[in-house]
Amino acid sequence: MFKVENIRKDFPILSRQVNGKPLVYFDNAATSQTPQQVIDVIVNYYSNYNANIHRGVHALSQEATDLYEQARYKIQAHFNAKHAHEIIYTSGTTHGINLVANGFSALLKKGDEIIVSALEHHSNIVPWQMLCERTGANLKVIPMNQNGELEIKAFETLLNQNTKLVFVNHISNALGTINPIDHIIKKAHEVGAAVLVDGAQSSPHIKPDVQALDVDFYVVSAHKMCGPTGVGVLYGKEDWLNKLPPYQGGGEMIAEVTFEKTTYAALPHKFEAGTPNICGGIAFGAAIDYMNAVGFDAIAAYEHELLEYATNKLLEIEGLKIYGTSRHKTSVISFNLEGIHPYDVGTILDKLGVAVRTGHHCAQPIMDYFKIPGTVRASFAFYNTKSEIDILVEGVKKAKMMLS
Repeated sequence: MFKVENIRKDFPILSRQVNGKPLVYFDNAATSQTPQQVIDVIVNYYSNYNANIHRGVHALSQEATDLYEQARYKIQAHFNAKHAHEIIYTSGTTHGINLVANGFSALLKKGDEIIVSALEHHSNIVPWQMLCERTGANLKVIPMNQNGELEIKAFETLLNQNTKLVFVNHISNALGTINPIDHIIKKAHEVGAAVLVDGAQSSPHIKPDVQALDVDFYVVSAHKMCGPTGVGVLYGKEDWLNKLPPYQGGGEMIAEVTFEKTTYAALPHKFEAGTPNICGGIAFGAAIDYMNAVGFDAIAAYEHELLEYATNKLLEIEGLKIYGTSRHKTSVISFNLEGIHPYDVGTILDKLGVAVRTGHHCAQPIMDYFKIPGTVRASFAFYNTKSEIDILVEGVKKAKMMLS
């Protein structure tokens, strides 16, 4: 049975105070907190296994290599990739997107078209703009509506035989909207286009099955999933990963090097140049173990309960507007108080120990669509509580009283 009181004991940071108040951490869409079980794995690595991997014959190197590759298998199983070598370690979602964008520089030509959605994080906009500048391809945008949902009919009209790539986030970091990626993938494949899904915001809340989705590329970050910063993975179908050229040159990604010619290693090492974040990869595996032990069905149900509770409580405040009202959304609420800048609200909440994110959330086109400078974003995780939401609501009321 899901007991949030027991789960909270796993997260040491939740017991600290900020500005003399108990910490209420509602910035989970930016970075989730880390349970003691994962912290222990990190400490254990540096205490007992710290060595470079794949290259050493000594015991420490072999032990570290085994742990690192075991984590790859855990990640493969979690996302249901067909092969472990389809899991490429990266520094995070942004790295994975740039790796794919760089690879397609060799595959696109002038007149080709790529499609991105209006709901994207800057990390899933800028690399494709750079790709278009390099190749002469054209960037098309799936529009959104006032509910923060994609206009799927408009997307279908954008698709044609020139469409080579489609990029969309699974869940919007700014609004919490859950996009119909299964339909998007199916329609894109009908015209022969590849699809990359940004799973940074979905992976903490649901358990994507990349084979069932038939997605070509899927990217995630460990720090959204109770893991450490600086590590993530790119899933790519084997055929696509074999088509793409290496992203970086260096050690580990080579088969043979001479001054006349270099040949590249097989997957996954072809894309993993240099010394990786070994501890990060091992800890990512531990974080996935932890979240699966809690259970993603239980996480989804509890977080939906938090979302509904917070939405109803916040909407009782006169002059408060929520942005992103899709029927299909996750535990993110972006809002503003009429006539008050979101930064000012966030500053007052911080004084009360409540951590929220303010600004455009690296999704400036969304803010431009709503004609606002930004929002206050409260994002909930499975270790948050309704009593913490009550503290948030009282803090927003106080901010309104002080700033109106």
